[in-house]
Amino acid sequence: MNVAKILNEPIKLAVQHLFEITIEKIEFQATRRDFEGDITVVIFPLVKLIKGNPIEIGNKIGDYLVENVSIVEKFNVVSGFLNIVISDDYFLNFFSLIKHDASFGFVPQKNDEKAVMVEYSSPNTNKPLHLGHIRNNLLGFSVAEIIKASGKKVYKTQIINDRGIHICKSMLAWQKFGNGETPETSGLKGDKLVGNYYVAFDKQYKAEINELIGKGHSEEEAKKNAPIMREAQQMLLDWEAGKPEVIELWKKMNQWVYDGFNVTYKNLGVDFDSYYYESNTYLLGKEVVQFGLDKGIFEKDPDGSVWIDLTEDGLDRKIVLRSDGTAVYMTQDIGTAIQRVKDFPDVGGMVYTVGNEQDYHFKVLFLILKKLGFEWAEHLYHLSYGMVELPSGKMKSREGTVVDADDLMTEMTQTAAKISQELGKLEGYSEEEKQRLYKIIGLGALKYFMLKVDPKKSMLFNPEESVDFNGNTGPFIQYTYARIQSILRKADFDYSTDVATFALHAKEKELLKLLETYPELIQLAAQSYSPALVANYTYELVKEYNSFYQSVPILPEADENLKKFRVQLSKKVGETIQSAFSLLGIEVPERM
Repeated sequence: MNVAKILNEPIKLAVQHLFEITIEKIEFQATRRDFEGDITVVIFPLVKLIKGNPIEIGNKIGDYLVENVSIVEKFNVVSGFLNIVISDDYFLNFFSLIKHDASFGFVPQKNDEKAVMVEYSSPNTNKPLHLGHIRNNLLGFSVAEIIKASGKKVYKTQIINDRGIHICKSMLAWQKFGNGETPETSGLKGDKLVGNYYVAFDKQYKAEINELIGKGHSEEEAKKNAPIMREAQQMLLDWEAGKPEVIELWKKMNQWVYDGFNVTYKNLGVDFDSYYYESNTYLLGKEVVQFGLDKGIFEKDPDGSVWIDLTEDGLDRKIVLRSDGTAVYMTQDIGTAIQRVKDFPDVGGMVYTVGNEQDYHFKVLFLILKKLGFEWAEHLYHLSYGMVELPSGKMKSREGTVVDADDLMTEMTQTAAKISQELGKLEGYSEEEKQRLYKIIGLGALKYFMLKVDPKKSMLFNPEESVDFNGNTGPFIQYTYARIQSILRKADFDYSTDVATFALHAKEKELLKLLETYPELIQLAAQSYSPALVANYTYELVKEYNSFYQSVPILPEADENLKKFRVQLSKKVGETIQSAFSLLGIEVPERM
């Protein structure tokens, strides 16, 4: 239990006792650095009820707390703010409870709670994963880990877009220009190989358009009648008809891509519990359309198409079945959501990690599922995120100008190597140890830079800036963790036993206050689906630790009791850094 929760009831009792008024809510905030205190009660909301001077009200409540609450040592009132000083004993008792708790902050899974399914990645099988996919994967994976730490069972999943005209474009281009090339013969990862043929198709398509325009066709006619596009459309029809040689080619090239994706996922450190494939799900949902028609939720137009009218809900009319009886994306998503709950009956909510260009789609999807009467539809969340750009600008898949995920991870590792070598602190490391360290630092820099930003914001990713060993970066935090491990290695005495009570240094108290907020921080990050809260908490903890490290002696401390406590405190801060970074999918090195 934290200080705010402990003080909540006594303050309500104080107001009842002193002013004969019952209040529902107390507003707490952290005490400003320039005032003495550990937690502050905002008095202004009470003034409306009590009708008095805020300073007098604050002083009366403060006196009551000092007399009646053992952990309240003293107080001061500044304007309408009651700053409360909490006793050292409270923080020392708190620390004695958590110092040996390896899972501090994490809540055991509650068996009576419904599970949450988190969808992320969800790529197309016509190109490798790129920078945008990296943000998607890191967000989805981290949110899943945070929700799990908050006490819920989590399933990680993705839906793979493995069918459609864009897939046929890569297949057709490989047929035409590939000369039987494979990942083995080319030495390329399968996803990269297939992506090259997607680019090759676009190049040939543009050439054919220009040729037709040169012969007097309009641009629209040329795009429609370019031979390679007509062939791709025929290939899609053949796929839908189940033509054996097309299906065989489709399976072969998709497998190349899956093998390539798996390498990328492993290097990025993300995983999945289940996979859904659009080739299996694109017909799902059609039976739900009939159910919706029977219930009067959907309506059929004269041409046979089926719609839902959401204008009264502030949205628009949305088609759910074309006049020829084929499904649209919305129908597939309705069917897939229902199928997932059938496959995982304990799922009571879902999180969709998808870019903000799909905001409207998910508003409509969630509303339709609610109208269809699914109880779990009340617990659907679109983890909407902004686009990622590089200093060089936007990326285009068709033109082959995307920032490849594998290339970016390699570049991050190389950047980490370059900076680490310049700092010159790698004496005694084997080459293997160096390479592993470079990867931990490089990927830590990438992940932290991506996750410290609020998901809803678009962001500019600067590789050089992210690997800076100073400031709000992954390497700065990793370096502090390594510094703590160095202290622990040098501590040649038993520091595991309890310490005697003593007066805390201000820097020790600040660290303990931050540690105390960690469990609540995890719950808040889970409720708001925000890894940024965890990332920035870790940065604040590290800044506070470095200030403590600079202000008080640790191993050189003459007082054995104090020395033992400061090593214990360092150890717990290190464990909390490691714990928080695990929620972000980031490793921490023992040495740097």
